[in-house]
Amino acid sequence: MGIVRTFAIAVASVAMALGLSTGPASAAGPVSDTAVATGYAHSCTVNGGSLWCWGGNYVGAVGDGTTTTRTAPVRIGTATDWKSVDAGTFGTCALRTGGSLWCWGNNYRGQLGDGTTTARTTPVAIGGTATWSTVSHGDGHTCAVRTEGTLWCWGFNRSGQLGTGGYTETRPVQVGTATNWAGVTTGFAHTCATRTDGTLWCWGDSTTGQLGLGILNYRAAPTQVGTGTNWTGVSAGYAYTCGTRADGSLWCWGENGYGQLGTAGNFQTTPQRVGTDSNWVRVTTGDNTVCATRTDGSLWCWGNNMEAQVGDGTTTNRYAPVRSGGTTTWSGDFAVSYHACGVRAAGGLYCWGNNADGQIGDGTTTRRPAATPVAFPG
Repeated sequence: MGIVRTFAIAVASVAMALGLSTGPASAAGPVSDTAVATGYAHSCTVNGGSLWCWGGNYVGAVGDGTTTTRTAPVRIGTATDWKSVDAGTFGTCALRTGGSLWCWGNNYRGQLGDGTTTARTTPVAIGGTATWSTVSHGDGHTCAVRTEGTLWCWGFNRSGQLGTGGYTETRPVQVGTATNWAGVTTGFAHTCATRTDGTLWCWGDSTTGQLGLGILNYRAAPTQVGTGTNWTGVSAGYAYTCGTRADGSLWCWGENGYGQLGTAGNFQTTPQRVGTDSNWVRVTTGDNTVCATRTDGSLWCWGNNMEAQVGDGTTTNRYAPVRSGGTTTWSGDFAVSYHACGVRAAGGLYCWGNNADGQIGDGTTTRRPAATPVAFPG
């Protein structure tokens, strides 16, 4: 899998110019939405109800009506009721407080959900008058939960990642009939979701064990992972998955070429515990990099570090969690891809890692190995 990803990185600039997908750098967030999102080369945040984005804008991922790269945050529209945001590889989706869902950017696989395969440079409303509670925007597919607990997916479905049976869906299609879904996360070609009873379900591609079902093939419909009823969060990376449980433990499974499972070794087809600590609060996955917070507000990252996205001041891949940002304490809002962004507990949004397209938001294109404040206008 490492060879595949190295190739994907090498062709990323070509793919972006064509508006094609190469795999999610930020394979969407965990099951609970946050106000910070990182795509392959762009970032977004919700600040006081207003929405801001910046970085690579090849197919409109920033959402400002252009395809111009932005090295500093630009405000998206004038609305002041944005609630949360999630970024896929070259696209973005966000929710407003009234429950409306909006998406923009790359739409080659119908992943925006507006019934077309046309890229959008500004937010378009998805799902009519439906009210949504959470959304995960991946590489070629998107899934979201409505307020009544139903789950809907759309986009590319070659590996069964939509859980709906069709090959490609350009509008939201309901997944099964369950009405107790709590949240959902999308990887490159797999999907996982939690239910209100604490169970965890995954489906789609599992050729490196990313579904956690002990298999190396596919599942076209949601299948329960183990028998546990204490899952509190889950986040899908490119071909692996991590999740937290109510006892504070952290678990990962799937591909492990960069140490993204928190240990050295081969891929794993069932959940493997990361260390022995029992104070993990939230985990989020990028392409092949993982970050998680503990109850003391510390932020820990591991896995692929080629762009300094782990945040330990190096470009050395990490096969176990290392603390990011020194003694800094962080809030629950953070995201990672080939760059990472997070909100400090004391306030302020900071980013680090790859900055070739201005995704750090400091007005430059210089890679940042340490947390750098985002330069909001004014």
